[in-house]
Amino acid sequence: MTELTPLDRAHAAMENAPDDDSARLQFFERLAESELFLMLAADAGGDQVTPELFDLGDARYVLVFDREERLVSFAGQPTPYVALSGRVIAGMLVGQGIGLAVNPDVAPSAILLPETAVDWLNTTLANAPDEIEANIVEVSPPVSLPEILVSALDTKMATAMGLAQAAYLVEVSYNTGTRGHLLGFIDAVPEAQDALAKASAEALTFSGIEAGALDIGFFRTSDAMVERMAKVGLRFDLPQLQKPVLQTIAMPGSDPDKPPILK
Repeated sequence: MTELTPLDRAHAAMENAPDDDSARLQFFERLAESELFLMLAADAGGDQVTPELFDLGDARYVLVFDREERLVSFAGQPTPYVALSGRVIAGMLVGQGIGLAVNPDVAPSAILLPETAVDWLNTTLANAPDEIEANIVEVSPPVSLPEILVSALDTKMATAMGLAQAAYLVEVSYNTGTRGHLLGFIDAVPEAQDALAKASAEALTFSGIEAGALDIGFFRTSDAMVERMAKVGLRFDLPQLQKPVLQTIAMPGSDPDKPPILK
């Protein structure tokens, strides 16, 4: 039996709970995050790709698979394809009246997503947090957040390799009199701040929390606020890029104290 993929499991959860908006949102999140293999009508030429189109009545779909072997199984012959994230493929289709045929006939997650679903996904992914300025006057543990959001943030942080050292989730009070939750990134790469903020906002959106809000902040290790967050906050350690280790290999016979063994 073929091992189930994350997309298979998210699809099964959605199918088993048809009235659960949260399960449906998490399926779309997995779809956007997954690497998908898009079947092409011809070999890609430079930056130009021509997807294979599947007509079903008045609707048209491109064919995508979350495993290369699934595409091969469906096609039954050598077929050109390109590997892209679900969010990129959805962005390519926006406004074109084309849906997504996901894993057709080859996986338990087979599903036809109409153009309206593709447009909705693009709109949802395009949401970006607003920028505000306020002074934090109190920091406390994040006791009132649902587990589904914490899990979604943990998943997002695991994909942000090398973009920051860590992040703390805390509850805060501002000088404006308002309270909220803050996800504070530590030593984030400046060019990655927008991407981190957007990824965090997506975790909130796809968690299905109504009227939820999550503030995002960026701090340096030397900032006094970091120590306050570290005392009470929930810490997420982001994976780091591994630095290459250079090793010097001595040529045989180069050490006079260790003559080469002759056979």
